[in-house]
Amino acid sequence: MFHPDPNNLIIFSGSADTTVRAWNLATKKCATMKNHFSDVVSLAISEDRRFLLSAGRDKVVNVWDLLSYDCKMTIPTYEALFAVCVIRSGTPFYDGLSLNRFGKSKSMQEVYFLTAGERGVVRIWEVCLLKLKASEVAFSSDKGDYKIGFTSAHLLPSDQGLMCITADQQFLFYSPLKRSEEVPDLGLTKRLIGYNEEIIDMKFVGEDENFLAVATNIEQVHVYELPSMSCSYVLAGHSGIILCLDTCIGSSGSVYVVTGSKDKSVKLWDTKTRKCVGDGIGHQKAVGAVAFSKKQRNFFVSGSRDNTLKVWSFEGLVNDSDKPCRLKVKAVVAAHKKDINSVAVSPDDNFVCSGSQDRTACLFRLPELVQVASLVGHKQGIWLVAFSPVDPCVLTASADNTIKLWSVRDHSCLRTFEGHGSSVHRASFITRGPWGSACINWCRWSTEAMEHKI
Repeated sequence: MFHPDPNNLIIFSGSADTTVRAWNLATKKCATMKNHFSDVVSLAISEDRRFLLSAGRDKVVNVWDLLSYDCKMTIPTYEALFAVCVIRSGTPFYDGLSLNRFGKSKSMQEVYFLTAGERGVVRIWEVCLLKLKASEVAFSSDKGDYKIGFTSAHLLPSDQGLMCITADQQFLFYSPLKRSEEVPDLGLTKRLIGYNEEIIDMKFVGEDENFLAVATNIEQVHVYELPSMSCSYVLAGHSGIILCLDTCIGSSGSVYVVTGSKDKSVKLWDTKTRKCVGDGIGHQKAVGAVAFSKKQRNFFVSGSRDNTLKVWSFEGLVNDSDKPCRLKVKAVVAAHKKDINSVAVSPDDNFVCSGSQDRTACLFRLPELVQVASLVGHKQGIWLVAFSPVDPCVLTASADNTIKLWSVRDHSCLRTFEGHGSSVHRASFITRGPWGSACINWCRWSTEAMEHKI
């Protein structure tokens, strides 16, 4: 960092050796400032150019006098820091926080600055240097979202607010909130996702399908706005990686997302409040498949690596509650001998089909989960099951490189589609329509090489 005075050009540096150094290019001398006990990760110069602020992983901010290079103050922050930024008076960010209402005395030199660190919280500080005391004015965080540690923060030019970068490479943009309270606050205005790793599952959200919910191999679901493809919000609350999700418009009109996780639980989310409204606990292993009711839209089914299927009811659900309610299990069955990879509910809500690593797909009658048939024919595990939207049939996609179409009425295999050179993980029907149409809809293939076989 350069000292902003062109007549006294000084370079400041912070190091992992816990020191701050000031390099004077004119005299070629170096001043060493020692008062940290861990890595120095961020530096900032006060508005009047008299003081240097240094933040470190030792959970403090040190204030240095740039005339004597003495440490005038040590401010404990109680978290490892990764960024310190001075908030300059007269800027839109300063005015938006209404910091000018506190006033400045001629006998005091106040510095407003913000810090960001491992807790994923932005804190705004007021320092009266001559009185050598500091107090935390306010803090603002990404309310309702999972707190992810910040690794960097920058005040942006041209009234663009504050940008914080998280440990999982998200870019969070904050702006001051226009509020009447005396405590300044920040609001999250935009989120950019920098790194997703593997995409495990995704579904469109809402009747207009203007949003896309995406589960990657992390503990949250990112919901993207399709026109801009920016992340609109995050559903966070699981303690393990989310393995599956589904969406629906409930019978009450609310738009829901259900998720299953490695933490052995299922969670029901209301997209309007962006909160978890229902928590389902009872599986003994990771939940790898979930599916909503298609007609009644008041229940969903989950399949787990504990080989069981469970039917969960929305009964007693309160969308505006501060805490999620405990979802009730209406039926449970030991469905397979190995992990359940996929579940699907028929369009009339009469059946649920499950696909498993035991190479079978099982058909159960709802709501009691009475087994109707076991669909046997695949040579390896089944990755996906899906009901036709117009005909009484179900397809299965398998690791044996094939897709099979089965009759729901007599449980026979209607057709086997071959041609893929490796496992088939996804397949879907093209046409949508009422249950009970006379024609069979063909499957959408993931490779153009199969078009001549359809």
